Amino acid sequence: QTCALPIWNMRAIWEIEVMHIDRMAVLAALCLTLSSTGWSADSLTGQEAYNSGDYQTALTEWQPLAEEGFADAQFGMGLLYANGFGVSIDDDLALNWYQLAADQGHAEAQCSLAVMYSNGWGVTQSDEEAFKWYRLAAEAGLTQAQTSLAKMYAKGRGTGKDVVEAHRWYSIASGLGDSGAAFKRDSLAAKMSPVELSESDRLTSIWIDSHQNLLAHQ
Repeated sequence: QTCALPIWNMRAIWEIEVMHIDRMAVLAALCLTLSSTGWSADSLTGQEAYNSGDYQTALTEWQPLAEEGFADAQFGMGLLYANGFGVSIDDDLALNWYQLAADQGHAEAQCSLAVMYSNGWGVTQSDEEAFKWYRLAAEAGLTQAQTSLAKMYAKGRGTGKDVVEAHRWYSIASGLGDSGAAFKRDSLAAKMSPVELSESDRLTSIWIDSHQNLLAHQ
């Protein structure tokens, strides 16, 4: 996956493509690997245990760090409880840990929180809250959040329908390496006017110019 988004929670990843899905269908397709990119040194032991399937060790490593306020560990705790890895699935606890990390600006946790709100897992379903958290994660450079945000703009979910913004976020995700976003951008472009396309290109350029640090890692 691009932009350092770990292949962590297939509940989240699948929701991005198909809203309001069945939980067990997602868990059956689970991928287990967390990317090492972006994790703090304090949380890496837990990450390594998580990747090896040793969820009890991940829990042991992450919980004290999470309680001390480390956002990576809080995100990790959210993963464990959201997916039932080493613990029983508990959406309330997953939501709590994601929220704590998201409030510190942890983009993956923000994206996960958006998924929780979009599906109504552990919280009252809210497209508006999902939009809010997808937007924050998208601004941080997560392509999965960007494509979800684009879809919400395209469908008018949680916000007013805006094809210019939808096209812009698909374009940004494409520029960050998401090949699927390029297809969706082009499909949407076929239905847009030249004026709308020009405005999308202008807004995309502004975002890219202000996020060169993300592009440098592509």
